[in-house]
Amino acid sequence: MTAPPVRTARLGASLLAFQRWRWALNVTIWVAIYVLPIIPGLITQAFFNRVSGTTTGGLGVPVLVGLIAAYGFGRIAVMFWGMWVDIHFRFRTQTLLRHNLLARIYERPGAQALAETPGEAMTRFREDVEETDETVSWTVDLVGILFFLPIALGIMASIDARVTAFVFVPMVLVIFFAARAKDRIRRYREAAREATGQVTGALSEMFGAVPAIKVAGAEASMIAHFRRLNDARRHALVRDKTLTQILESLFWNSVSIGTGIILVSAAQAMTGGEFTVGDFALFVYFLGFVSECVWVLGMFIARYQQARVSLQRMSTLLAGAPPERLVEARDLQLTGPLPEPATETGVADPLRELRVEALTCHYPGTTAGVEDIELVLPGGSFTVVTGRIGSGKTTLLRAVLGLLPADAGTLRWNGEVVADPAEFFVPPRAAYTPQVPRLFSLSLRDNLLLGRADPDERVAEAIRAAVLEPDLAAMPQGLATMVGPLGVRLSGGQVQRAAAARMFLRRPELLVVDDLSSALDVETEKLLWERLIAERAGATSLVVSHRRPALRRADQIVFLEDGRVAAVGTLEELLETSPGFRGLWEREPNGSH
Repeated sequence: MTAPPVRTARLGASLLAFQRWRWALNVTIWVAIYVLPIIPGLITQAFFNRVSGTTTGGLGVPVLVGLIAAYGFGRIAVMFWGMWVDIHFRFRTQTLLRHNLLARIYERPGAQALAETPGEAMTRFREDVEETDETVSWTVDLVGILFFLPIALGIMASIDARVTAFVFVPMVLVIFFAARAKDRIRRYREAAREATGQVTGALSEMFGAVPAIKVAGAEASMIAHFRRLNDARRHALVRDKTLTQILESLFWNSVSIGTGIILVSAAQAMTGGEFTVGDFALFVYFLGFVSECVWVLGMFIARYQQARVSLQRMSTLLAGAPPERLVEARDLQLTGPLPEPATETGVADPLRELRVEALTCHYPGTTAGVEDIELVLPGGSFTVVTGRIGSGKTTLLRAVLGLLPADAGTLRWNGEVVADPAEFFVPPRAAYTPQVPRLFSLSLRDNLLLGRADPDERVAEAIRAAVLEPDLAAMPQGLATMVGPLGVRLSGGQVQRAAAARMFLRRPELLVVDDLSSALDVETEKLLWERLIAERAGATSLVVSHRRPALRRADQIVFLEDGRVAAVGTLEELLETSPGFRGLWEREPNGSH
């Protein structure tokens, strides 16, 4: 999805407005940091004029040296304060950008939350946020030099206007080169960010598909592919970094050019006594700060173009929302006591009937999906959705839950229309276990609770309902066992049952399960369905499965073909009336399984 164009200046102004008082304090401190060097410059002028005998009155050398030392300690204190304020300012800027990006991702239908790979998204959360924050932070330096330059140049011009005019030459050249290079800066930064995103995206995909790569014997080809991506990234990064370093070197070396100009232009004036040693020392002293100001100005122009690229890249994660969502003001809750985890108190309107009417959902740009689904789930019933691969079973569950946006249709909870399924079908109304459950690199307990504060007895009940207690007993650390990234330290069946326990712990009115028993043995699967039906008798279950233990226990079976409901009924009814379902049943292994 192409993101709408961003207005860099407007978004930057919104970021400043979000912390207007902190930014104003930051600006005040850094203006002082930039302007204060004028004081030691004047002291230096007086010192050299006194030493060279140009002047005989005024403060003595020891006093001037003492003033310089006092200034040094004062500047250190002000800079320490400035860095402290700036760090807090930058932290809040980064947090706001990441908060808004993540909030928008969570607003999206769950199955379409990310259009990018997780690795590519991470580069936008990390590098692009930091690049934008860096540019915003540099605005305080920009204001500082706008205060320093007029004062410093005014003092210099009062001494010798002609020599001062030459100081502007490097500044004009720097601004000219920075403006001329802005398009190339933007192109190089876009290419570098894109190449980095491809590398991180490939890493994410490779780590998530290690078994598939090994089974296919594709290790060598995947490494070669990764090497090609890295070569492209290296080329793009070298170009981007080289251009930045060239510009930075040009900006910094303007001080040498300026010093040479002063030496040549001031030589005659110094010979005639019109330009003192103290004046020369003041000019050279100020020139270092003027050159730093030139460098800041040039780098800000370059960083502005880079921030424009970063904002555009971040806006693509907003998936159609206006770029202004990136900088929308939020309460970040960075101070004060932490909020207590929310606990469900039950549903005010327990499920008596869930009705699905003419539900249609297609994947964007395709005809794949489900069409005109009619379905009724009585409260407390056990409904199994089945069908061949590609018949739309998972799509149906996701569309009901709002994880995919429906093209048409209505959902009714006890007769009332569900306006926003994604917001409505959450605990304690509904809980979902997908076909491929996700666990985090945390302890088993934390994976079950996910921030909740349920008592141990409720956790034990959920573990028993998921038939996980024998596995838990074999784990030396019990619930404190670390499951590893994506649960790699557990078997496929343990991951599925851990996800089921997490779902049971929410005690929802509606249990939605997508092929939960695919990695379970016969006896464990049979026991799981028995416990689900016996111990969660009040809950309504919507289950995707083709396995016989689930089909035998179903109150009704929904048989899908090509995204449509081909038949609905009990096991006996469908075996008698539906040839398609009968063929699916006969292909399953016989016996208790």
